[in-house]
Amino acid sequence: MPASPRRATLATVAASAGVSVATVSKVLNGRSDVSPATRSLVQAVLREHDYVAPAPRREATGLATVELQFDADLNAYSTEIVQGAVAAGAEAGVGIVVSIGNGVERTTAWARELVAAGRRALIAVTSQMNAGQPAALARARLPLVLIDPLNLPRTRVTSIGSTNFAGGLAATHHLLSLGHRRIAYVGGPATAGCNQARLHGYRAAMESEGAPVLPGYVRSGHFRYHDGVEGGAAVLDLPRPPTAIFAGSDEMAVGIMEAARARGLRIPEDLSIVGFDDTQIAQVTSPPLTTVRQPLREMGGVALRTALRLAAGEKVDSHHVELATELVVRGSTAPAPSG
Repeated sequence: MPASPRRATLATVAASAGVSVATVSKVLNGRSDVSPATRSLVQAVLREHDYVAPAPRREATGLATVELQFDADLNAYSTEIVQGAVAAGAEAGVGIVVSIGNGVERTTAWARELVAAGRRALIAVTSQMNAGQPAALARARLPLVLIDPLNLPRTRVTSIGSTNFAGGLAATHHLLSLGHRRIAYVGGPATAGCNQARLHGYRAAMESEGAPVLPGYVRSGHFRYHDGVEGGAAVLDLPRPPTAIFAGSDEMAVGIMEAARARGLRIPEDLSIVGFDDTQIAQVTSPPLTTVRQPLREMGGVALRTALRLAAGEKVDSHHVELATELVVRGSTAPAPSG
């Protein structure tokens, strides 16, 4: 494993610029008693060393904060994670700041801004980080925890997820136990680790029962409603359409329901559907959605507590933690239609 990048100090910058530590400090604090030429020189060296100022000290009565960052608009999935993180933060006396966007275009500046704002750690959800972002955060000594990452960076990063393979296996075995053999999978990005695990669980269950995965029965999208509508339409319009569909998320499952209704199909009499996540929308669909419960609130809480441990300089037992999934059977699945 590559060594952690060393954080530049005021002394390092001062030595490189050929000035005193006091002069560097004056430039950082915007003092006026520094010549323009010296100021320009010091600022250039600061950029060269990717210098990040230490986080401002908090008063004893101040509330420490952790950034909870999503890379897309919030939805039912994100809300569950936020609630878990906020509850854990309240217990620990830590505030949660929710943001959207991951600063890919300005890696170093982004890390500096987080530190300057006094964040103790960053929790990123379903984030696709570039190689420079974990390095920039490490230089800033800002702990990073990923939740259910689409793609893990090459450097070792602490992450929290769920047993996606076991969830995919349970969802598909449930449909097989109802007599379905033509079962499709409509999931998330093909390269996403969590989607690959769910897909592998689906394929393993199908293979164990000798049920073939027919051509066109696996579709990928972005775990969103419109991807479910499009993916559902694609598989339902096949010459041999499926009698059951396992969706990579609850949102996608609702989109598939809409695609089925547009084709005059009844759920679950003509088509059974299983989702993944068990967000609030799973209980309010018509019929209520059979789904794989991903413990999203628990994942938010575990991520927050792990981030605080890292911020305190503690070591964690494992750099990747998976929480158990559970199949929740409701009204969207039924025995396979005859014929």
